Amino acid sequence: MLATLVIGLREGLEASLIVGIIAAFLRRTGKPLRPMWIGVGIAVALSIAVGVTLQLVSASLPQAQQEGMETVIGIVAVAAVTGMIGWMSLHARNMRAELEQHAAAALRDGTAWALAGMAFLAVLKEGFETSVFLLAAFESSTSFVGAGAGAVIGIAIAVGIGIGIFRGGVRFSLARFFQITGIFLVLVAAGLVLTALRTAHEAGWIQIGQQATVNLSWLAPTGSVQAALLTGVLGIPADPRLIEVLGWFAYLVPTMLFLLWPPSRRPAGRALATMRLAIAGALVLAAAVLAITVTLPSYEPPATATIAGTAVRAPASLRTSTPTIREGIASRVVTTRTSAPTPGRPSTLTLEQLIALGGGRVPIGINASQNPGPFHADWATTSTTSVWIYHGGILDAQRASTTIATLTGGGLTATRTISPDSAQGGSWRMSAVDRTAIVARINDSRASGSELLLWKLWLPIALLLAALVLVFCVLRSRPRASARRPQESVKETYA
Repeated sequence: MLATLVIGLREGLEASLIVGIIAAFLRRTGKPLRPMWIGVGIAVALSIAVGVTLQLVSASLPQAQQEGMETVIGIVAVAAVTGMIGWMSLHARNMRAELEQHAAAALRDGTAWALAGMAFLAVLKEGFETSVFLLAAFESSTSFVGAGAGAVIGIAIAVGIGIGIFRGGVRFSLARFFQITGIFLVLVAAGLVLTALRTAHEAGWIQIGQQATVNLSWLAPTGSVQAALLTGVLGIPADPRLIEVLGWFAYLVPTMLFLLWPPSRRPAGRALATMRLAIAGALVLAAAVLAITVTLPSYEPPATATIAGTAVRAPASLRTSTPTIREGIASRVVTTRTSAPTPGRPSTLTLEQLIALGGGRVPIGINASQNPGPFHADWATTSTTSVWIYHGGILDAQRASTTIATLTGGGLTATRTISPDSAQGGSWRMSAVDRTAIVARINDSRASGSELLLWKLWLPIALLLAALVLVFCVLRSRPRASARRPQESVKETYA
């Protein structure tokens, strides 16, 4: 409730101030207020429609897509409130003068409807930010009714203060007010960053950085006032994950420094550009250090294995290049098939011996009265060996051997083949214990590697993007500075 109350108060007062200043300017210049109120009403209706539409769309989606929708809403809300905090921290002191200057320019270029359009756009902007920010706060709140009541109370107070300022009965420091509420909103927005990272994980978008960090259940037991403040207001769960903590600090620290840094000590011009370039250089250096020093673990199964007395080696080249899934791991399989005469087997078999090899049954294709034997037998053993390779090592291996006797003579008009049950020796497979151990080592290595990618890849990318933004800000400010220099030199000449 407290979070939505402050959001409604802050955003509502900002819109009320804009409307109040424009209304006072219109009344002072003798212009009608009706066009302005029409624009304000339309903007409020559109803002409510945006919030209701987003809520209905989110509620109609499946669970994973709802989490994705909440992530997008949270990101938009954080971006909106950050921009609002930054703008108000720079313009709160001169807000009335700037708005009256824009209002005068609008009247010079048109009529009161121009100011109505100005009020419409201003209220629409604040209303859109409020609806998105409140929706994100509702989704992270523990009580929807309390959050809604807080928003209504905050907006009502803001409207009352705006009316008081318009009539001249309320006076206070806008800069101080926006700074104090800005501190609270930065904490709330940092919690929204944390919540967005969690919902992104639940949506299946972010799988890295999910290690547990601290357990805050001792600080904020479930159902306590502390838990309502920590989780319901600030959006901090009792079990924050690593990537959530990093995101929280990455947003909170620079934003809070910007908000609390004294305006008189803020660098400008060349000093600001130098500071931005220095920070960008430090970010690039940090990204390079992380990318170079963090090493990803890798496990390669042994290249040789002895199975059932047979030495198996992973071949250097694969005969097939299509990956196959073995024990849940994508690997490549090498299959070899060999056939060779089988020594030690009798070259002549009687009918009784054939029946004995067949387990007491006459082999198919042989008639005892028409094929009395004896038969000439040519024995051969065919073996198919399959080796599954993962990164040059053996993930699994097995051999299937079949011994076949080709019979001729003994009254047979054509050759017959038999595969006696007692002649199926030579088949083997890697033990389940060894396979399980190798698969466990591979999965552990892959899990550790995916987590370390946060430090080796994704965090350096984020640092480089931040550095690029700073460099872009420096480059964008240079044309403005160069454009001001000739004007300043002209003023100095005529002075």
